Amino acid sequence: MAHSAGQSNGLCGGANPGYLFLTTGLHTGRVGLTVEVHEAEPPIDERWEEIVEVSFRPGSTETAVVPWAAAPLCSLDLPIADHRVRYCARGMDTTPDDELSVLDGGPVVDHYLLQFWPAEPAADRVIKQTTQSAAYWHDHARTLPPPPTPEEGAETERPRREAEEKIVRDAEWRAQAGEWDGREPSPALREAGGDLWGLILLDRDLVDAVDTADATTQRAIARWAVSRALVRAELHTFYAFARAVRDLHTGERSSGAFDDREEAWKWFFAQKNVPRTFVRAPHGSRDDLLQQAMAMRALFAAVEEDPPRAALDAVYAAAATYGSAYPDLLAEVREAFPELNRST
Repeated sequence: MAHSAGQSNGLCGGANPGYLFLTTGLHTGRVGLTVEVHEAEPPIDERWEEIVEVSFRPGSTETAVVPWAAAPLCSLDLPIADHRVRYCARGMDTTPDDELSVLDGGPVVDHYLLQFWPAEPAADRVIKQTTQSAAYWHDHARTLPPPPTPEEGAETERPRREAEEKIVRDAEWRAQAGEWDGREPSPALREAGGDLWGLILLDRDLVDAVDTADATTQRAIARWAVSRALVRAELHTFYAFARAVRDLHTGERSSGAFDDREEAWKWFFAQKNVPRTFVRAPHGSRDDLLQQAMAMRALFAAVEEDPPRAALDAVYAAAATYGSAYPDLLAEVREAFPELNRST
């Protein structure tokens, strides 16, 4: 319920920047939904039983309405500017019999209206409350403390990020001390940099195989590694990450929340509905590696301009996302790209 943290209403959650979380009376099944975009504030329609408002600023040039763990219903061409959102509902006090009826193909029992218009930020408000269901969600939202600001979230996570960066630095030192694990690198590999050293300690043969692959294959490996990392970290169902993967496959630069890496990290740590799971680092140096942060690193790695570095860094970040199960990821990449076995 962190999406409504600090709010007076619990139906339209706007606590996470760039996102809205809409609550319905029906738990599972079809509902009626109308989405409208206005140039100015529309009049309030008192025929609706529930009416709430929140402020909202899109995180990208494409705003989508997405059902839980499903494809977008529709997209809106909203400018990246402050908006007001009015969420109206009717028929929220549904029963288990209503849900069974809808699932069996019966008529929709609850209906909703979502309206957008340009407006300066303001506190959320409950304009009208009628049903018991809405009262429950409003009361619960009012027990939640305000969410931390992006700056506060980033500051809290700073020590963890610094520790994760130290893992890479330590791996680099050990790899250099071992003189490239006893094998002279190619000129391109010597110049690659990035997270190369960490991957060398995990699988030097794979590093050389990726290094000798052509640029098209290297880009494909990077995209594949991102997809595997996001699935492993349970981020693949979130629209922002799904869109970033789409951009990778279409050849576009990372968009929306991932345009600026520093801002992207602030956005990431401010999200309260994103899972937080911890794994053991591939090199065994710690047990509290944030899995979702490693998947983020894979996403950033894949857009590196140099194809070999993009592939190697993305694979290493994906391996870190798998944690102590990283051998599974390395086996999967060989299975997905058989030419790497021939190169080795």
